[in-house]
Amino acid sequence: MKEQQINQAFEYAKARYAELGIDVDNAMAQLDKLPISLHCWQTDDVRGFEDGDGELTGGIQTTGNYPGRARTISEVRADIDKAMSLIPGEHRVNIHAFYGDFQGEKVDRNEIEPKHFQSWIDWAKEKNYKLDFNCTCFSHDKSADGFTLSHRDPAIREFWIEHVIRSRKIAEEMGRQLGSKCIHNIWIPDGSKDLTVDRLLYRKNLKDSLDKIFEYKTNDEYMADCIESKLFGIGSESYTVGSHEFYMGYGVANNKMITLDSGHYHPTEVISDKISSLLLFAPEIMLHVSRGIRWDSDHVVIQTDELLALTQEIIRADAVDRVHIGLDYFDASINRIGAYVIGVRATQKALLQALLEPIAQLREFESKGQYFERLAFLEEAKSLPWSAVYDYYCMKKGVIPGESYVADIQQYEKEVTLKR
Repeated sequence: MKEQQINQAFEYAKARYAELGIDVDNAMAQLDKLPISLHCWQTDDVRGFEDGDGELTGGIQTTGNYPGRARTISEVRADIDKAMSLIPGEHRVNIHAFYGDFQGEKVDRNEIEPKHFQSWIDWAKEKNYKLDFNCTCFSHDKSADGFTLSHRDPAIREFWIEHVIRSRKIAEEMGRQLGSKCIHNIWIPDGSKDLTVDRLLYRKNLKDSLDKIFEYKTNDEYMADCIESKLFGIGSESYTVGSHEFYMGYGVANNKMITLDSGHYHPTEVISDKISSLLLFAPEIMLHVSRGIRWDSDHVVIQTDELLALTQEIIRADAVDRVHIGLDYFDASINRIGAYVIGVRATQKALLQALLEPIAQLREFESKGQYFERLAFLEEAKSLPWSAVYDYYCMKKGVIPGESYVADIQQYEKEVTLKR
């Protein structure tokens, strides 16, 4: 698209929204304040850097063998840099604990330290990124039977407790050095394939483990904890210890941030409606945005009704400062950098549509019981020229607007990833 065309379309869009009392410049300024955390594991199919080609376990599975997978830390970073260059705004990078820069040394999960992630911090400083972090409680000998923090064996529980505590310390150091609060997410794969009798036992063990983990008090200015549920995983179809009800109860009781992953619930269940309820009881919410298809939770994010509903709830609840957004999917069947760009842009587009909603008029209709008028305006808002605003936003941020980014990724693939 040519700059002149983008400008002309934007001026029309600006005037059209002004008719509804909406300031598009303010909406774009608000979008600037909504960073999205890119998940590093999209680059390499969740392999990590502990021992090269370790088996992926814990109810997680990547499918596809598209060429160009990142094999080293430098390749992961190069791919993330490329994706960032095609996404407007300033964003974050989310790292799992087994992506440490171990320099060929065998470092077990209960031995990791901030020094193993210093090169990540230095890279983030250089690129002006901020970092988030995750403990890694899967793909390990001590998680092979499907249990970690809820394990029957106290020694195995202690191993994972120590790992999570160390991960929290790493997150704290990331936040301190980068001057931006690092969000540390706890997700475990614990569960069983078939009928489970001692359900309460495992959940009691998990509660006790979390209590021990949180005995180490971190600096709230540098990091924040969040806890993430899941409905089931491959090999844990019958019983998941860390259910939504468990973590919702624990989070509310202990004032912890709760992570809602859009692919971790029943296929007919959505998380958009959970936001307004949780905000009344939890200090903050972390969103892991993915796209579930039937049983699989981790398809590339695209514009869907649920994604728009999710972003609308954030804006309508005036919760921009209390809801954090990250992506969480891994697709090895398509260009991995393209998967990043599609997902982040889709999420930004949904956020922008929510920011451009005629919310004042809609609230007035609702308060007066004018439900026909409310529904009519909601329908008309769907076809307002928000895409012209997004193209203009990309251009002003020095990022390729529209579908032209596809050719740029194809060129990078030809010059870089296909040579791996």
